[in-house]
Amino acid sequence: MNSRERVLAHIAGQPVDRLPLMPITMMLACQGIGARYRDYCTDYRVLVEGQIHVAETYGFDYVNTMSDPAREAADCGAAIEYFENQPVAILEDQALLTEKTTLATLKIPDPLGGGRMHNGIRAIGLFKERVGNEKMVEGWVEGPIAEASDLRGINTLMTDFFDDPVFVKDLFAFVVEMELRFAREQIQAGADMIGMGDAAASLVGPQIYEEFVWPYEKQLVDGIHAMGGRVRLHICGNTRRILKGMGSLGCEVVDLDSLAALSDARQQAAPGQILLGNMNPVTILRNGTPELVTQVAAECHRQAGSRFIVGAGCEVPRDTPPENLRALCEYARHHAP
Repeated sequence: MNSRERVLAHIAGQPVDRLPLMPITMMLACQGIGARYRDYCTDYRVLVEGQIHVAETYGFDYVNTMSDPAREAADCGAAIEYFENQPVAILEDQALLTEKTTLATLKIPDPLGGGRMHNGIRAIGLFKERVGNEKMVEGWVEGPIAEASDLRGINTLMTDFFDDPVFVKDLFAFVVEMELRFAREQIQAGADMIGMGDAAASLVGPQIYEEFVWPYEKQLVDGIHAMGGRVRLHICGNTRRILKGMGSLGCEVVDLDSLAALSDARQQAAPGQILLGNMNPVTILRNGTPELVTQVAAECHRQAGSRFIVGAGCEVPRDTPPENLRALCEYARHHAP
């Protein structure tokens, strides 16, 4: 059973030889090949090289195209700042939708138009050439509130929920249409799964989440499924208050950050929901010992039950000791669901 077969079988509820292993790595993957992070974000060949290197070094079951949240915003025309060796920044004081009326004239960019979305699609094509059907290939889109925050400015958007809810829904509808176009091209290029990052959802309460965010996340998930894709939901931060909604979207995989308990998610999620996480990537994985990593991985497995994929709560820090990351990987290799 190879890596791709393992993940697909586990998603389908079929027997597998061991737990799938799908930690998020970006800066670590880039560092492993001695590249600049700016190049990792903007040159698909660098990203692919870094992902394949880290996946082969540690035995991950997948590769992914995630690098930063600015792909779609950049193609829309947002002001973006790039750095040599740290993630891209979206300049909120120059937000593209500082004036709400701009939304009416904003055009959805062509995912194949040569911009940053196209760069991500080309990465998928190269992954398929390099790893074929050996490893799971994961694309990425931004979720409705995350992308709306990138375009409008997160602080301004938070007041829009109260000051102009109609505008918020119009903006979310624009985002969903754009992300579905992006997802479609990624699936056609060979992506087995689409990650959906919606980090800003952890900053709103359950009422706003249920009224504004969840319905548009659901549209995006259902749209990707209609294209034949699978979805991995990733919401950074404390999602305790929205776990029930996250677990009812119908995503194949739901990531849990360390601030939300896997046991709570298991109780509130739909039956059979696969959970991934939720080891603290800093205090445990980066700063702990191999023995502690193994203990926490076992506890995550216990709380999540058999429908579990091994990974950290969020991105593996680039300066994580190799022996600690290997301990996480060894847990997956020596345990069945």
